[in-house]
Amino acid sequence: MIVCCGEALIDFLPRKSADGSPVYQPFCGGSVYNTAIALGRLGVPTGLFTGLSTDFFGDMLREGLKASKVDLRYTKIWDKPSTLAFVKLTDGHARYSFFDDNSAGRMLEKKDWPKLDAKVQALHFGSISLIPEPGGTTLEALMKREAKSRVVSLDPNIRPGQIRNRRSHLARLSRMIAMADIVKVSDEDVAYMTGKSDFKATARKWLKLGAKIVVITRGGDGVEAFTQGFALSRPAEKVKVADTVGAGDTFTAGLLTALRQAKLLDKKKLAAISQTDLEKALGFAARAAAVTVSRPGADPPWAKELV
Repeated sequence: MIVCCGEALIDFLPRKSADGSPVYQPFCGGSVYNTAIALGRLGVPTGLFTGLSTDFFGDMLREGLKASKVDLRYTKIWDKPSTLAFVKLTDGHARYSFFDDNSAGRMLEKKDWPKLDAKVQALHFGSISLIPEPGGTTLEALMKREAKSRVVSLDPNIRPGQIRNRRSHLARLSRMIAMADIVKVSDEDVAYMTGKSDFKATARKWLKLGAKIVVITRGGDGVEAFTQGFALSRPAEKVKVADTVGAGDTFTAGLLTALRQAKLLDKKKLAAISQTDLEKALGFAARAAAVTVSRPGADPPWAKELV
């Protein structure tokens, strides 16, 4: 099983009403939620550690998880509001405005940590859930507790508008990168985190910190991956893009799925992964993400769509 740890929220996406007026329509979302949904649809036993509200938005989120076969045993359900995100699409690319005060996910503490058994092979962390307190500290501490015994995946999925203290957040990400086996970032994440676009130098730094695999997605320009032993690049899948919402989250899920299917979701095996095996995993992840970008919103593929 893979347990995803982080936010679940409601994305309000821009739409047109019957008379052509601009409106916002609610959809289930959040980077970590999307990754869990994608993993579930790809046939991976998946759980989600987060807080979900008892409000009707929380009901929507739970229904979405159940429909995609995500286990809810690690989810805390309580009487706090759901996180809301309003999305603006510009040329298919998303910008976000979040409403997260006192939310069900943000207010998780160490006492809410999930009880994990031996069936849990890996944990995935990421995105805006790492920013606010006490939730950010709760998730970082959970990673620290589990990093020695389980595979850890990290996708910072930077949302600059949510980060009030850049230095503090980057310090947290640096500590978490040092504990992670797999670090997946976008080229935009790298630019924010380093102020540069030197992917090779960035990857070397993070590999030196402790990461085993660093994957940098570049949208239509493909993906680059780095390990201690080699670097490789892969072109993007050719597809007509509806929008990019959920693309990176689906890529992460595809990568984890492929590694699990190849029986490589193991700390020692990831450290010694071959170029051929990583190329295959990246190819599967790219195909999964291509399906998501071909249709509106975060709508990851089911396993049968990738056969």
